[in-house]
Amino acid sequence: MSLGEIHGSIPTVAPSAWKRLFAFAGPAYLVSVGYMDPGNWATDLEGGAKFGYKLLWVLVLSNLMAILLQTLSARLGIVSGADLAQACRQTYPRPVNLALWGLCEVAIAACDLAEILGAAIALKLLFGLPMIVGVIITAFDTFLLLALLRLGVRTMESVVLGLVSIVAGCFLLELWFARPVFGDIVTGLVPRIDGQSLYAAIGILGATVMPHNLYLHSALVQTRRIGQSESEKRTACKFNLIDSVVALNGALLVNGAILVLAATVFFSRGIEVTRIEQAHEMLTPLLGASAAGILFGVALLAAGQSSTITGTLAGQIVMEGFLQLRMRPWLRRLLTRVVAIVPAVWVILSAGEAATYQLLILSQVILSLQLPFAIIPLIRFTSDPVRMGVFANAAWVKILAWLCAAIIVGLNLWLAWGTLAGVGGAWWLGLGPVLASIALLLGYVTFEPWMPAWARQGGTVARRLPADPGPDLSGEDIRYRRILVPLDHTDRDRDALRHALALAKAHGAELHLLHAEEDVTSQIYGEDSSSAEVTEGRQYFDDIRRAVEKNGIAVHLHIEYSLRPRDAIVRYVQKTSPDLIVMGAHGHRGLRDLAFGTTINAVRHQVQVPLLVVGRGHADAQTVS
Repeated sequence: MSLGEIHGSIPTVAPSAWKRLFAFAGPAYLVSVGYMDPGNWATDLEGGAKFGYKLLWVLVLSNLMAILLQTLSARLGIVSGADLAQACRQTYPRPVNLALWGLCEVAIAACDLAEILGAAIALKLLFGLPMIVGVIITAFDTFLLLALLRLGVRTMESVVLGLVSIVAGCFLLELWFARPVFGDIVTGLVPRIDGQSLYAAIGILGATVMPHNLYLHSALVQTRRIGQSESEKRTACKFNLIDSVVALNGALLVNGAILVLAATVFFSRGIEVTRIEQAHEMLTPLLGASAAGILFGVALLAAGQSSTITGTLAGQIVMEGFLQLRMRPWLRRLLTRVVAIVPAVWVILSAGEAATYQLLILSQVILSLQLPFAIIPLIRFTSDPVRMGVFANAAWVKILAWLCAAIIVGLNLWLAWGTLAGVGGAWWLGLGPVLASIALLLGYVTFEPWMPAWARQGGTVARRLPADPGPDLSGEDIRYRRILVPLDHTDRDRDALRHALALAKAHGAELHLLHAEEDVTSQIYGEDSSSAEVTEGRQYFDDIRRAVEKNGIAVHLHIEYSLRPRDAIVRYVQKTSPDLIVMGAHGHRGLRDLAFGTTINAVRHQVQVPLLVVGRGHADAQTVS
């Protein structure tokens, strides 16, 4: 499942349409964060300061394209139950998937680079910290994501929405101070572009339509309990469309405010902005408001931190989807951040802090160059009637979607031609094979449906699944003869025993109940200990044994004396060789999880016996082999 720890965790059944809308609201707001991160700031500031309102139409066009593509992404996740990365793995051969995954990781690292630089710049503006120190500090925001994930997806969405609101509020105040001319804004909506503004336009496009957001959205919509019927999926698609329109238009207002602010304050005065810090320094005297510069820094810091959360989730999704490799979120975050920190530190040390602004612009161009490799598969998958059924793209949706793809690919080719035209012959020796490989990959994902069968081998394509007999599950029936239930004299014993008893009845198995005494008296005197606590404990376990025997199940009760229950469990497994272990989950969160949540993980890594983990207070369970 996509994002297994939060998959289907939010119910959507509600007595009114408004409450149902609220239940579905959230994924698009997390996605919208990527549309207003520090990379967007750099491209918007550059576009407004250099070209005035001339590129405002690019923002509007990019936002319309983003709404369409994010809606398709959400529909893919809702209808097929697979995120975009999983759909690619199901469809393409392994070499193609590895290449697509590599490009995704480059895009995520580029996005993370923008977040690092943005947060470091904000820390410098607000607290006077050197850029190099700010970059290093950003490595520790890994723990912010870890804490938010433990509090649940709703809490994470609320925190992100709060940060986005801070960004929007700050720029609305900035615009109020700047007082732009409405007529000039309207003229900026007329499409026009030339060679000079192309690089900035593509940067804006890359910063607005983010490739990793397409992977992210298709997974986030699955955090809602949608249902499997056509009507339930249709309702989910409708509410997610509303969610996307509202959230992404909010992001458009923020980006438009930044560009208009730059055009009003800097372009009108002939001031070229080459650094975000420069924009901050000039805002206060030019706008005549002492709070303007502080608002700018606060908004920049909030944008960077909110983008950190969604970037990490996207990284987790593409790694699990393409490679089926699951990594702990904090470790995934740390690795991604280290990859992005290295170029940031190198640029600061070698070229100085002034070069970070151009590095921000470059990161957004890299994102734009990766876009076709996410958009084209997305359009292909959502247009496939076998995969999507009645939810496959209508003809007019296909036309609009392919038009978006054509615009993006065309602008990228224009940029690549203009950039490489002046490159010397020596560079072509290294760039030539790379560019040829990228072109071949783009051609493959575009024309894959019409390729011969041998070129499409390796995927588990959804449209071929009806003819696929599936994995061979034949073999000897599994029978449990001895089931081990470790007990810890807490309320989680009841849930573990209920599941173990049901399995024992079905399989005719015997139960082995194990408890590890950890108190000091037991450690010293062992079976001869006679404290009130020990006596009460023995009575508790004797009562359990009698209750099990009343159900006609053979039961064996064993008491171990050990300071580490996990060691006692492992020793007992080695001695008795049970067929199954049933353990109750502790149900703790946050710091209590670190204190009490080590036994299950330690046991499952040291034994070769199937382990059934029973969730606290629930009638379901999860199996860990």
